[in-house]
Amino acid sequence: MNENALPDTERHWLIRALPEPARPFALLARFDRPIGWWLLFWPCAWGVALAGGVESRWDLLLWLLLGAIAMRGAGCTYNDIVDRDLDRKVARTRSRPLASGRTSLGAAWAWLVLLCLIGLAVLLQLRIEAQLVALASIALVAAYPFMKRITWWPQAWLGLVFSWGALVGWTAITGQWHAPAMLWLYGGSVFWVIGYDTIYALQDIEDDALAGVKSSARRLGSFARGGVALCYALALAGWAQALWTVRPQWLALAALIPVALHLAWQVAMLKPDSGKDALRKFRSNREAGLLMALAAFVVGATA
Repeated sequence: MNENALPDTERHWLIRALPEPARPFALLARFDRPIGWWLLFWPCAWGVALAGGVESRWDLLLWLLLGAIAMRGAGCTYNDIVDRDLDRKVARTRSRPLASGRTSLGAAWAWLVLLCLIGLAVLLQLRIEAQLVALASIALVAAYPFMKRITWWPQAWLGLVFSWGALVGWTAITGQWHAPAMLWLYGGSVFWVIGYDTIYALQDIEDDALAGVKSSARRLGSFARGGVALCYALALAGWAQALWTVRPQWLALAALIPVALHLAWQVAMLKPDSGKDALRKFRSNREAGLLMALAAFVVGATA
């Protein structure tokens, strides 16, 4: 492993290819772990697709992808700034740039501002209604790093944050803030995030207990698999209602079969005691998000 990489680095070649001074900033923004920005992007794509906007505004998907990369990077940098002391107590995170001292706090703040400026450039590509929806998420994003100190369910707060793109994507196409389909899509995404982030948290149960960090994985304990299954079932129920609202035909719900089978596979094959398996199952939600995007596109394009 590259000595500059982190234990869960997914793109070692990227870290090796960067000049030494740039590597800590790439790690702060998690550019070596693209799964995060995929998970942030997919709800955006669902909103655009279910609103029937893929063909007319395919360029918007590219802007939202850029925004997901930049704002996920900004969020992770902010999280590391807030959590730098906690990160030193957890084996998986103690080598992060701020926790390990490889970069300074001032440099991290400057990097955060630069990423936010990229996000601002993306924001300006949206219609005013979508801009207001996107800006409304700032308070949720700012509060997230503190949730693991307050509640056993920081994953639920992450669900509120990471699902926000569904509201932005839908509003960017339709200009509507309170459409039932948009709200059901968002609600389903929240439960999806809680499910997959509970799987992710299984990696850190022992270290989190020592550091006093709360998580849904710790709270559920031996019932983690059942908890994830329930979250995924509620996610599918929300998505089904969203699709039905747009196209009230039973055939429309068949579009959810591939993503439902994928989520069922995750639950059935999950090994809660294996950190490596938990990471693999967590990362497989990149494919789950794609399958849901295809379902939203099929229904949205034929409504």
